[in-house]
Amino acid sequence: MVLIDKIALPDFPLLLAPMEDVSDPPFRAVCKDNGADLMYTEFISSEGLIRDAIKSRQKLDIFDYERPVGIQIFGGDEDSLALAAKIVDVTNPDLLDINFGCPVKKVACRGAGAGVLKDIDLMVRLTTAVVKSTSLPVTVKTRLGWDDDSKNIEEVAERLQDCGIKALAIHGRTRSQMYKGEADWTLIGKVKNNPRINIPIFGNGDIDSPQKAVDYKNRYGVDGVMIGRAAIGYPWIFREIKHFVNTGELMPPPTLGERIAVCKKHLIKSVEWKGPKVGIFEMRRHYANYLRGLPNIKDFRARLVTLMLQDEIIEVLDEIHRYYHGFEIEHSPIELINYHENCPL
Repeated sequence: MVLIDKIALPDFPLLLAPMEDVSDPPFRAVCKDNGADLMYTEFISSEGLIRDAIKSRQKLDIFDYERPVGIQIFGGDEDSLALAAKIVDVTNPDLLDINFGCPVKKVACRGAGAGVLKDIDLMVRLTTAVVKSTSLPVTVKTRLGWDDDSKNIEEVAERLQDCGIKALAIHGRTRSQMYKGEADWTLIGKVKNNPRINIPIFGNGDIDSPQKAVDYKNRYGVDGVMIGRAAIGYPWIFREIKHFVNTGELMPPPTLGERIAVCKKHLIKSVEWKGPKVGIFEMRRHYANYLRGLPNIKDFRARLVTLMLQDEIIEVLDEIHRYYHGFEIEHSPIELINYHENCPL
């Protein structure tokens, strides 16, 4: 068992990463169905919450079937973060997470997200302000440092633990790397194996297969892993990792019927929560992975990303199911989509 304050998670829990315009309630629902142990909302601007911005407020929506679930906030001002924490407190999530890892320019270059990595003293002040302002367990997600010359995560981990955070998730890249190159888990392992660290340490970055998850578990000793891009359009990654951890064997890939059923559920929940226009538009990023491995799928996929009516999209999904009936989809490498390229921030 892994404990985040009083939140009990199974051994080697699998966390769904907070991803802007991805980790919304519809997506979280299908990830929960397939084994995610702890999930986070999309990150929410502290300033947006204080201004009562509609989109920021909507991101506070959580549902009982998601629990345990955390709400993630970001900002670079102590008073704003503290007030945002009080607002989040009222919505009653299981925990509150601070984003010190977002590399997007409009966040990081305004002294929030990964931008705070350039000033550890500020990071400590911001974290302390949040911890003092909420009754919720506070966790942090961050990166190794700002760039190769300032990989300060070992100092950051100790100081944030001293502030009172209950867990730390570390992405194995610097801010300057964005999502380029391979994630370096060496420093994540050093943080986990630091005798002074006694909170759970979760590793994040490039986990795209059960084999890699178990390899990193054994090699670096992390308490669990956080999965982001690999789950986009492939929520089965969670159940496949769990099966491999427990048995040492790979699960068969999801059947065509499972893929279509989950894709439909995701679409329907997306439309219910966001409305037909936005719900249908934002589903388009998921179809490629839901249907990966089907030969000559391009024409079907082109229809899915142009239709604007839910019933018509479901008709195409049913048509795909009939057309490929009996086809067995083999495991293929998961493509780690760089969704930040289209991030509205």
